[in-house]
Amino acid sequence: MKLLTLLTSAACLAAPVLAQTPPPHPAPLLRTSTSFDLLVHLPYARAAALFGPEGERAWAGKHWDPVFLHPRQAADVEGAVFTIQHGPMKAVWVNTLFDTAARHFQYVYFLPDLLVTVIDVRFTQTSADVTQAHITYTRTAVTPEGNEHVASMSEGDKTAGPEWQEAIDAYLAKSKPAITP
Repeated sequence: MKLLTLLTSAACLAAPVLAQTPPPHPAPLLRTSTSFDLLVHLPYARAAALFGPEGERAWAGKHWDPVFLHPRQAADVEGAVFTIQHGPMKAVWVNTLFDTAARHFQYVYFLPDLLVTVIDVRFTQTSADVTQAHITYTRTAVTPEGNEHVASMSEGDKTAGPEWQEAIDAYLAKSKPAITP
């Protein structure tokens, strides 16, 4: 009985000290934002069509292969849900804003247990035949394990502008009708 009383007393004395010890903090979650601009040598209506998930197939390369969940028939519409394979991982994408009148598109995708990415696309008509697209990637880790992916992908975002510009320019050069004398 004396042992039980002694243990109870020790626990009562230790409780306030233990209560003051803060719980361990998880690693901070990384959030990055990277932007770039592109010039598309087309009027806005034709340029914007290249930035929908289906329209992007024309120039983005074989790695861009959206599988549409909604609508079942692939369509560049607000509310579209599709998946993209990212190496061994599958990203789930949602077209959260597809407002052609406001010249503003937005996509959100996530890699489960790693990160969420918001891609914001805004258009400005700079001349009758040239449209500027301003793209911003905002990436947020949702777990400490996601921090490495956010950092790595954000580094890639820094070079995406020139890569996209080259791919779009190459597509447009191939798709121009031949002019015969």
